Order: sequence, then C-alpha cells, then structure tokens
Amino acid sequence: MNIPFIKCHGSGNDFILIDEIEHPLNFTEKQREQLSLLLCNREEGIGSDGILFVLPSDQAEGQMRMFNSDGTEAEMCGNGLRCVARHMIEKTGNPDISIETKEAVLAVSRVEPIYPEIDTFSVAIEPVSFSVDSLPMNFAEPEAVDDNIPQISTKRTFTALSVPNPHIVTIVDEVDQEELLEVGQLANQVKDVFPNGVNVSFVKQLEKNKIFAQTYERGVGLTNACGTAMSASSLVSTILGSNDKDTPIVVINKGGLVHCVVKEHDGSHSISLQGNGTNVYQADVEVNESMDGYSLSKKHWFEEENKAYEQLQTYAARQIGGDAS
Repeated sequence: MNIPFIKCHGSGNDFILIDEIEHPLNFTEKQREQLSLLLCNREEGIGSDGILFVLPSDQAEGQMRMFNSDGTEAEMCGNGLRCVARHMIEKTGNPDISIETKEAVLAVSRVEPIYPEIDTFSVAIEPVSFSVDSLPMNFAEPEAVDDNIPQISTKRTFTALSVPNPHIVTIVDEVDQEELLEVGQLANQVKDVFPNGVNVSFVKQLEKNKIFAQTYERGVGLTNACGTAMSASSLVSTILGSNDKDTPIVVINKGGLVHCVVKEHDGSHSISLQGNGTNVYQADVEVNESMDGYSLSKKHWFEEENKAYEQLQTYAARQIGGDAS
C-alpha cells in the first residue's frame, strides 16, 4: 500500500498527516491503529507523536481524526488541528474555514504571525468543561479546582477540566520533568480515578501573561508540546493566577511557543489557540500487507520554513533559560 504523507508539527508536537480527501485509501479502523503503531515508532518507524487522518466531511471543509503513537484515538489535538488547518486552508484557498473533529466542528483561520516568517493559524478549543464527569474522573465533588488527588501526588494540587481532551493542571515554582513523568504515568495507571486516562501539565508563571507549560500526554508520554494542554493551562492560569482573559497569553514550551486567548461568556469558556503549523517534509511510504514493515520514497524537505522555525525555537529557549529543542 502506497501512502503519500506530510511530516509536520505544531510547536514541536510532530505528526504524520495523511490526506484521505486527495488519496481515498479507505483504511479500516484496525489499519489506522496498526499504521499508528508502525509509523509513529521513533526507533523503528518514521517517528511522530501521532497520525492526522484528513477525511471528507459533510459538515465542514474537512474532518480530522488523530491517532496517538500507541494506536488510540484522541478526542482532540490542538497542535494537530493547526497542521490540518494549514493543509486545508492552502487546499481550499480560503483563510477562514471549519474542521470537523471527534467532539465538535471548529473554526480555524490564518492569522497574524506569532513570530517573524512563521505562518500562524488560530483554532478554536472547545467545548470546555470543569465537570469531573466530562473527563471522566471519579471524584467526591462535581468539580476539582486546585484540589488534592492523593492517588497521584501528596505534594501538588490539581485542576481538572476537559477541552475536550481530559486534563489536570498544577501550578509549580519549577517544572521537574522526573516528577512530571512519575505523576503522569501514575495518573494513567489509576483507572479507578481516571478510567480513560488523563493528560497532566506542570505550569510555571514566567511573567504577566506568559507561562511555561510541559505535559505528560496520555498515549504518548512527555511531549515537546500539547495544544489542548497549553490551552487548558492558560485557562487555569487565569483562574488561579494573575493572567488575563481576552488577552493573548504567551505559552512557552519545549518545542517553541503559542498564544492562547481565554474567553468567558455567561459562565462558559472558550480558548483560541494560535501557533505554527510547520511542514517538515513530504514523502511516500510503502507499507506491506501485514503492516509490520515499510519503505520511504520521494522525500522532499521544506528547508526554508524549517530554518524559520529554528529561530522561533531559539527565542523560546531564551525565555526559559535553556534549550527548548
């Protein structure tokens, strides 16, 4: 089976994008899982955090389905949605379109660059809910805002929300990656608390309306960035911290940076996630019939935009005093 694809990333959160509108490959659900396990493998495969399947939609210009590297399907993926937004905006020639996701049809658009020479796309992150049932999470109260979850940590408090992926967020003085890894793994093992798993983010306030966020992503592990996690972190930072709503919050991550704008109307929240959708290279992958082997051909690198993004990464690294790559 020959599969044309684009290797792309949003904030260093990298994906294999397969356009099934242009190439109707008619994958079965089992094949989507098998492809994710085969191609996302960083040691023996192409290597990525997941696969973005772009499909026709009768509700929008296109449909996005995102499968994690472990073969599971995510409810939403903010970084991946920016890559799909870029792909479909360029395909249609329209700067303002909609993309159907698993949970909702979301508005996406091309916007002003967040950094020089970086094509920037804004995607709507919704629905947002603080109900523990929406994650789901087994908890004594209907909401968990700055609360203890002793099953995963005795030293941190967490805020739980769905956006619509399930997230828990804690504000910290310093982000300890070993602690984040331990808490993230534990949170995805305690099925009596999080039956479907959960994404875990540690957030450090850098200055007014600027934060650093790192995430243990369900189905992936520690990531350079997670779009819905950065959105959730921004929202929590306006509730528990000093950051403003209706104002761009700069979110620095290991892969670069994004802007998040948190809005509230009649008690309901929505978030605009603005950032890159960078194409790394395009190629064809030939996958054997049993989907346990592959070969690459026709590889073409997008050198100029990769160089431009390296400059953004260097800038982001300076904001946290380290190497953002």
